[in-house]
Amino acid sequence: MSRYRGPRLRIVRRLGELPGLSRKTAKRAYPPGQHGQNRKKRSEYAVRLEEKQKLRFNYGVSEKQLLRYVRKARRATGSTGQTLLQLLEMRLDNTVFRLGMAGTVPAARQLVNHGHVTVNGRVVNIPSYQCRPGEVIGVRDTERSKKLVNQNLEFPGLANLPSHLEFDKANLTGKVNGVVEREWIALQINELLVVEFYSRKA
Repeated sequence: MSRYRGPRLRIVRRLGELPGLSRKTAKRAYPPGQHGQNRKKRSEYAVRLEEKQKLRFNYGVSEKQLLRYVRKARRATGSTGQTLLQLLEMRLDNTVFRLGMAGTVPAARQLVNHGHVTVNGRVVNIPSYQCRPGEVIGVRDTERSKKLVNQNLEFPGLANLPSHLEFDKANLTGKVNGVVEREWIALQINELLVVEFYSRKA
């Protein structure tokens, strides 16, 4: 069981705000557990591990998947950290979430898995599908699919639509105009620490 299915607020309390994982905010500002309030100074490894865990839980990927993304980012030209974030942001489930069709990434993944989402008019039920510039993300032409998305649009997870996306609320279609820019990534993260964490593994 690679995907996390436990209490999400525990993760938010431990790692900080994760817009993709949960829309709720924790009432307690300190981490969960018996020793949550009196944590010792963290080691460099612990700091890097925490940043890596933020990515994992926010985008809902397994350790194996994240390692694959790191290796792919290494092979690409440019900054490895930025490329890694772009690969995760351009996943279909995250794109559906950023368009406002779902309140969280897990909810968007469920929409995709259940066949409610189309790419260029064809149903795609693979959450990890990499969206490319020019592609049109739509909703399957069934009453149930449209009703689900319209309900979600009333309470979107994030208020602002990133600059690389555009959304037509009347037709329930979104268009990918380019690759996401670094400043539009909603997660507060130091991607260089994630790359450093994997430098010995990948």
